[in-house]
Amino acid sequence: MAKLLLVIIASITACSAALAQGDNTDNEFLKYGYPGPESDFLLRSRYAASYNRALRNPNWVAEHLTRDNLNGTADRSNADFKEDPAIPVAFRALLKDYYRSGFDRGHMCPAADAKKDLDSMKETFILTNIAPQVGAGFNRNYWAYLEKFVRDLTATFDDVYCISGPLYLPTKEGDKWFVKYQVIGDPPNVAVPTHFFKAILAKNSADATFALGAFALPNEAIDNSTPLTEFDIPIESVEKAAGLSFFNKVDHNTETIVPLCTATTCSLR
Repeated sequence: MAKLLLVIIASITACSAALAQGDNTDNEFLKYGYPGPESDFLLRSRYAASYNRALRNPNWVAEHLTRDNLNGTADRSNADFKEDPAIPVAFRALLKDYYRSGFDRGHMCPAADAKKDLDSMKETFILTNIAPQVGAGFNRNYWAYLEKFVRDLTATFDDVYCISGPLYLPTKEGDKWFVKYQVIGDPPNVAVPTHFFKAILAKNSADATFALGAFALPNEAIDNSTPLTEFDIPIESVEKAAGLSFFNKVDHNTETIVPLCTATTCSLR
């Protein structure tokens, strides 16, 4: 599976170099306004997120996990999914989009990572932290086990940084590649990702080295016996596919970086 993902990701090529986007209208072309795209930045109690207005899904959701901040007694039964009022109505994911869609509302920052207090947990149920996931075999199973794996890393590392998000990867049909994904809602509104990723940086405060790793999983039922290492791929491959840059304040090419699955056992329990 990991080899297939690498082949798919390697097929994605950059079309051209581009300047960093912004709202600078100090030119004749944008005299009357910058059209976007807008990437809404959202800072919550337990995570930060970037939201994609076109796909109605997060671009990414970033967390910092420690032994201390995972403690708490907040109960998810007291939290409800809700739309995000910070997003203009025209670009929001809506609760009704998921109704009878056949997909679960999948957390990027898990509710179980925000047990410290109920307000923090409730923020994980805002739809800007959610994307459509296959339920049985994925959201309720393998993806949930991966979320626990990330939490369990705090038993080995003092600080665990995790960035999660969706991917929209191409599939080959004949000799051509196509990106195809379902859109849920009536009218169609929210894109269904083909894959999901987690990029992880872990460190002990007394250690100069970082453990770095990434996993990319298809949005489909995965047999529980499938080794997690099947989905362990170079972080650069996920960056290329997602158009993102992870942990860029750390030099990935120095001897202070060790692969996560070398620093710890990458298996689900």
